[in-house]
This record gives sequence, C-alpha cells and structure tokens, in this order.
Amino acid sequence: MKQKFNFKVRAAALVVAIVFFISLFCADLFRIQVVEREKYASKKLSLSSNTSKIAAVRGEILDSSGRPLVYNTASNTVYFDASYFPSASQKDKRNSIVSSLIKLFDSKGIEYSASLPIEFSGEGFAFTENSDSDKSYLISKDYLNLNVYATAQNCFDALVEYYALEEFSGEEALKIASVYFAMKRADFSTYNPFTFAENVPDETVLILKEQSRFYEGVEIRIDTVRTYYDGTIAPHILGFYDFLNADEYKSVTEQYNQKLENGNLTDAEKQDLMLSSYAITDKIGKFGIESAMEETLRGKSGIMTTVTNADGTKTRTVTTAPQNGSNVVLTLNADFQKQAQNILYSRIESLKEESDAETAGSIVVLDVNDFSVLACVTYPSYDLSSYKENIVELNTDKTAPLWNRALRSTYAPGSTVKPAVAIAGLEEGIVKPDTGIKCHVLYTYFPDTTFQCYNNNGHAGTEQTVVTAIRNSCNTYFYEVGRQLGISKMDDYLYSFGLGRKTGVELTEAEGVIAGPEERKAAGGIWYPGDVVQAAIGQSDHLFTPIQLASYVATLANGGTKYRTHFVKAVKSADYSKTLYETQPEILGKVNASETSKAAVKKGMVALGDSYLAFKDLPCSVACKTGTAQRKQKVNGKEVEYTNGFMIAYAPADNPQIAVAVAIENTKSSSTVTCVAEILKAYFEQKEGATPSQTVGSVLR
Repeated sequence: MKQKFNFKVRAAALVVAIVFFISLFCADLFRIQVVEREKYASKKLSLSSNTSKIAAVRGEILDSSGRPLVYNTASNTVYFDASYFPSASQKDKRNSIVSSLIKLFDSKGIEYSASLPIEFSGEGFAFTENSDSDKSYLISKDYLNLNVYATAQNCFDALVEYYALEEFSGEEALKIASVYFAMKRADFSTYNPFTFAENVPDETVLILKEQSRFYEGVEIRIDTVRTYYDGTIAPHILGFYDFLNADEYKSVTEQYNQKLENGNLTDAEKQDLMLSSYAITDKIGKFGIESAMEETLRGKSGIMTTVTNADGTKTRTVTTAPQNGSNVVLTLNADFQKQAQNILYSRIESLKEESDAETAGSIVVLDVNDFSVLACVTYPSYDLSSYKENIVELNTDKTAPLWNRALRSTYAPGSTVKPAVAIAGLEEGIVKPDTGIKCHVLYTYFPDTTFQCYNNNGHAGTEQTVVTAIRNSCNTYFYEVGRQLGISKMDDYLYSFGLGRKTGVELTEAEGVIAGPEERKAAGGIWYPGDVVQAAIGQSDHLFTPIQLASYVATLANGGTKYRTHFVKAVKSADYSKTLYETQPEILGKVNASETSKAAVKKGMVALGDSYLAFKDLPCSVACKTGTAQRKQKVNGKEVEYTNGFMIAYAPADNPQIAVAVAIENTKSSSTVTCVAEILKAYFEQKEGATPSQTVGSVLR
C-alpha cells in the first residue's frame, strides 16, 4: 500500500515538473516571438559578419604660401571583396571572372596587379630576374610545396593544377595564375580586399557595373592618386609615394609585431596599432618628404563591417571612421624654387660647351634667422609626374638625375672654408686683424714640399691681412695660419660651424668628412704635416655637402648661432582647420667668436662681394667667398683633372636675411657668381612684392 502511494506522489511530481518546464518554455517563446520579436528577427536574418579596412586619405604637401605642390585627385579603383567574391573552392567561377577581367583590361591597355615570378619565352617558361623572394614563396610549403630545385615549368604545371586552369591556353593560364599569386601575396581575405587595378577609366568602370551580376565580388571605389601642380618643382625634396616592395613590407611588419609584443597595451591601443599597420598592397613614401613625413601624411585606416543575412543579402556599415592624414606645409616657396631651378639649369647648360665632362650642380638657400630652406635645387633633375614611367631610364642615366646633390653629394670645398679658418686664427691669437703675412706665391715652410698661391688680383709680394687675404683668397696667408693653428684646433672651429656633420634636415643627407689624422688612418692612409696647410684652404680630405656650406655661411651671417636646418614649416589638420605643429628655431650650437673677429671676416667677405660687377645692381651689399677645388675624373678612359666651383654668400651684408651656397661640378668658381647674383635678385624682388617671373598653379588656401 505504501509503495502504491509513493508511486502516485512521484507521478504527480513528474507531471508538475513537466507542466512547470512547459510553462517556462511557453513564457520564453512568448517573450521571443512577441515581446522581443524585432530583436530576434534581426538576429535571425544576420548569419555572419566580417570586417575590412577603409584606407585614410593621404595628406597634401604645400609650399610656404599654402599652394598645394602634391595633392589628391579622385580615381576609380577596382578591387575584389572577399565577402562577395567566389570562394577558393569555386574555381570555375573564379577563373571565369578573372579571365574575363584580364581580357577586358588588356584590350583597354589598363595595367592590373599580376606579379608571378614566371615568364614565357620562345623556349618555354623561365623565372624572371631578381625574383628570388617571390620564387621562394611560390615553392614554399605555404603555397605549392615543391622541391627547392623546382623549375619554372614545374611551378607552372603545379599552378595549373592548383587553380584548375587546364582549359586555358598557356599564356592565358599564366596571366590568371599571376593575378592569383598577387592575391596570395596580398593575403586576400575579408579583412584585406585585393586591389586589382587603379586609375581605371570611367568607361571601363561602366562596363563592370553593367555586368555586375557576372563580376561577382568585383567592386569599385573612389580612391585618390597623388597629383603634382608641376612635377619639376623640387622633385628630390617632395619625393614619391608608391606600393610597398617586399623588403619594405617585411620591415614595417617587423616594427608592427615588435610594438604588439608590449604586454601593457590596452585593447584600444592594440586596435589603434592595427589600424596603423600596413598590408602588402598598401603604399608608402619612398623618399623625400613623402617618406620623412610618412606617419603624418598617412593617417589611420577605418573599419567597414559587412553583414550577411539569411536571404544572402549583404549590408555594409562604417563602424570605425578613418582618420585622414595631416597636411605638411614646407618652407619652400614654389615660385622662388622654380626661379632658382631655372637659374641653375640655364647656367649649367651654358657651361656644357666649355667642358668635356658632365656638368652638374646644386643651390641651397636658407633663412639666416632660423635655417628654414627657402630653395633647394639639384641638377640634372626630373619630373615627378612621369617618374614611375621613366624609372628605368632615370636609373641608367649616367648624369644621375635621381641623385640629390644638394644633400648627399660631398665635395672638397676649396677656399669657402677660409672665413672659418680666419675666425679660428683670430680667436686663437695666431693673427690679429691687422697682422700682415707676405705672399711669396710659393710657400716653402716644409723642406720636402712646396705649396702655391695663385696670386689672385695680383697680390703677390704684398702683405696680406685677414681682410685682404679673404678678398684675394691668398693661399699663403691661410697656409701659415693653418700651420700655426694645427689640425685639431682648426677642425674644432670647422665643426662648430656645422661642417662635416649633418644639418638635422628631415631628409636623408650625407655627413661629410673633416680632414685629420684619424680620418686619414681610418681610410688606410698616412697623415703628413703638409696636409694641415692643404686643409686650411679647403683641400686635403675635407668633404662637405652644399647644404652644410649653406648652413655654415648662415651661421657666419647671423653672428655665430647654428640652427637645425629644416624643410617643414608646419603641419595642418586634415581639414586645414588647425595647426597641429609649427617648427620653432632649434639651436644646435654657437660659435664663440669676438665681435672684432667676426667684423674682420665680414669686412673681407664684403670686400670680395663689392668687387663683382654681377652684384652692382642689387639693392644691398653682399658678403661672399668663392672656392675652387681640384678633382680627377675619367673621360673616355683617360684620367683628367677638373675643378669644382663654389660660392657661399649672405645678404644684405649689414642686416642678413638669406644665405646662399652654390656648387657646380667641373667648372671654376667664377661660374657661380652669376647664379648667386640672380638668386639674390629674385629673392629681393619677391620680398618687394614684384610679380615673379614664374608662377605655378594658384594659392588655394
């Protein structure tokens, strides 16, 4: 009886439990279907979501007046969106789309992304030159998994099988595989769309849109491309922006991974770091301001979220807006820069008839009050607008038009060092302003070596003071001052003026060399006593860049303060509403010299300036010093001796504003005088508000 009762109790409890759980289920069903119907309906529709990057718009580069020198224009980019593009398992569909795209773009003569390290010649397939990195990736375990000794034919056959390209001809299959290789290299995924082609004409875009149902996952977006008002203006300074190469991608990826290893990073910081990272399909500044200010110009990517619904439709939402790059304002003025270029170009072209060797040169103009670069010219030069198309020709040109002579070429400076040596001699008590040293033309202090003075202005046999020695460029005077100073003291003063060391400019520059026993020994040579007197006139092992010479003469002009030389004036926000950064004068050092010493050297430099007819029409006096340095060069297989010509100058002499350094290869220093005179004339005309002889574009901001 008791067992029967227990059974009834248990049965009742079970019924109650079942009713209870059914009630809960019904209540939850009511909540889902009635109370929160809209919420769960949307969840039902959304089956998956993924994210991809949105590129930021790159900042512009402007001249000092606000005129854009490098700006962005809209262009069509065709890319593959992995959220829509046929998956890797849908090989036939993929091949059909890619093959059709290739035929369309080939027929229109439009370039597209294809980078397979295999080419077809009349004898079969072969690996392309300089493709070791791509070849290694192709045969790696991550791709075709072939033996290291696999031939190009082996790789091609494997690609045909890998991508099911058997129905295509060898040429067609190679082109399709080249696109797939580029996609693989670019890590094509929902997060990394693949850029198939840039700068696609509207008519081709229209064809793709009309056949959009066939070209599944082939999307169009409006991107920006770098454009130049005048590609010939300061190309060595502005620089270039283009796709990452393998080495660059490896470098930026390593930097990203190193930063990511910081265990203290917050999720927000990791996200920020990720948005600043590079994909292999991204672009980067290659050189010049485009490279030096890469982080400023680039901005940060945003995030696009793509949601796939149950019915197969996809919707896109910008979940993180991109931060467009900031704009860089330079210290260069476009009109003045163009005038300086024309001045140097014209002068060098006129000198070519007088020399068997190639003539080249540079001009650097600085503001003496803060060392901002007002003009920086290198010749031969090139046009940034056609740089990419002409890169092979430019690289093989024996005149080296891509080389930035103003910042990276080093020269024995000749007599341009004499003002600094004079300051050293005066300050160290070797001579006084009125101390006379007689010029005998031949300097015979050393019994085994004789040095010569070139008797400029017929000063031989006369007593030379510091003023006349600078004006006449008397070697004998500076031989003696240099010998008594000694190389160590002399070098200390040269270094304090910024010679033989970098100026601090934002771009890549050479350091140069100050002559001395240690430098000679490091080069495997022997330092002789006579090298001291040679160094005192700018020969021996001295090697300085034109921008160092400009910095040096600017330091002379302002009384001895050396500032950091700079091209960047300011940084503006993406919408130009704010000034994010403004370059302030930065003192790198000072030359400790008395007013008496500086006045004596200035008097000598002004005396030289007053002797040139080319300066007579200028509105002010000019302080200057020429220099000529010997050099040897092979011409037609024979070693020939040439000279390089230099001039450093500042003006007005009594209230200096600008400093100029001119260097012209394979000519005499007299050839530089006209350049300096025309540069100063152009500068003062501009300051007075005269209409410049060369205008570029229009001031937009």
